[in-house]
Amino acid sequence: MPPTTLAPTGAQASQDTDALLTPAALSFLAELHTAFAHRRTPLLEERRTRSALLARGAPLDFLPATQAVRQDRTWHIAPPAPGLADRRTELTTPPTRAAAKAALTSGAQLWTADFEDATSPSWPNILTGHLTLLDLVEGRLTAPEGHTAPTVAVRPRGWHLTERHLLVDGDPLPAPLADFGLYAFHRARRRTAPADGPYFSLPKLENHREARLWNEIFTFAERTLGLAHGTIRATVLIETVTAAFEMDEILYELRDHAAGLTAARWDYLFSLVKTVGHRPGTVLTDRSRAVMTAPYLRAWTDLLVRTAHRRGAHAIGGLTAQVLTGDPAADEAVCAAVRRDKEREAEEGFDGSWVAHPSLVPLARAAWDTALGARPHQLERTRDDVHVTPADLLRTGRDHGRPGTETVRATLALCLRYYDAWLRGDGAPVLDGVVEDTSGAEICRAQIWQWLRHGAVDRPTVLSLLDSETAALAAADPAARHREARDIFVRGALGPELPEFFTTEASARHLTGPVARHWT
Repeated sequence: MPPTTLAPTGAQASQDTDALLTPAALSFLAELHTAFAHRRTPLLEERRTRSALLARGAPLDFLPATQAVRQDRTWHIAPPAPGLADRRTELTTPPTRAAAKAALTSGAQLWTADFEDATSPSWPNILTGHLTLLDLVEGRLTAPEGHTAPTVAVRPRGWHLTERHLLVDGDPLPAPLADFGLYAFHRARRRTAPADGPYFSLPKLENHREARLWNEIFTFAERTLGLAHGTIRATVLIETVTAAFEMDEILYELRDHAAGLTAARWDYLFSLVKTVGHRPGTVLTDRSRAVMTAPYLRAWTDLLVRTAHRRGAHAIGGLTAQVLTGDPAADEAVCAAVRRDKEREAEEGFDGSWVAHPSLVPLARAAWDTALGARPHQLERTRDDVHVTPADLLRTGRDHGRPGTETVRATLALCLRYYDAWLRGDGAPVLDGVVEDTSGAEICRAQIWQWLRHGAVDRPTVLSLLDSETAALAAADPAARHREARDIFVRGALGPELPEFFTTEASARHLTGPVARHWT
């Protein structure tokens, strides 16, 4: 039966929305839903089951069943696809039109349009993001003369989210299928080169079975859309602790469609707290102390580089989220820190890194140009000197301790300020000179929860600080959604168990809007 069209929501004109949600595009989304939506439930249940086992003290180790995959040095992923050979500087921002225009003149090799951490997933925001991408693929949005447009990748939302504005037989479409499907469909229909994308960045994977599902989705889409096998490529964010133990297996499952592995620090720390934070001796005092040179984080990044390069995949270093403000002293300090960070990443063997603001692209690129010269990457550095044990990945060591009151206050305040921005539609606000996204808010609420659980801070102190910081937020901006921000924090940080993601419940409770399209 053809799709039934209802009135669209949001600020976009009806004809623009109709150009995006065409009958053919909706039919492709329906095919994806029919073929793969039922696979989502058992994967999410597996996550919960494993999380419960780990919370009860089950060991976390490399998988015995896949040892042969890890030990076999003969297999490699496909060679780099067009536009993905040189990835020294990547810019990751929300998929807004303003952000896309900035990306086109930024000088970055790759722009990632982030529907996951950097986007408040209201229906108008999701529509606007995909309409921006449609303008790019149809040539209405191009780089000005004298600028080279970056390669485009799309980061879909994670499997824990659904898109309730797109229904198939009354069931909401899994959000990652919506984001993947819309971009893949329109990009495939308007490709200007025989093997030039679409490309993706996959968030929140926890194991190789989730990578296997994505590989099947890519193969199905290529066959349905008439693309050659292997045209679709994906870089996987290694931002969960369990995925860090299965990097070889993840690349193996995706090998014809794989492009690389990326280190994502705040989500990784959030996952660390979720995974082993119940255990004594795992308390992190302050996220600012969790620098990439900390032994347990260095073990993670060294293993990432070794794994990626042994398989012919790019290794992309951590996110730089500072913003240049125009203050000479502050900017000089930021520039010095960025240069040191990129020099360290190059020395460790990474092939590039990502930044969250276009103002940092020239600085990061200059550092990588110095490190790499004319080479597009350093895949030849296989880091055979690296030997990482499970204990190395889980030993948080010197970051243990009891936070001070001001650390608790600052951590709580960032949560509230971010939630307020997110509720008002901004998923990547600049707070205290840093581009924050959901990953920053997640590690902050997780730390509050962990401090309470282990008695590093007492509940009356947290409640008192919560009241004062909520009042401060309301006083600073009468339009702030401080009550809802407080509600998200209470539900996400003050219960006996740590909710998996704040966005799952908060999206349903606070980001409202009628269904815009459905079909049967």
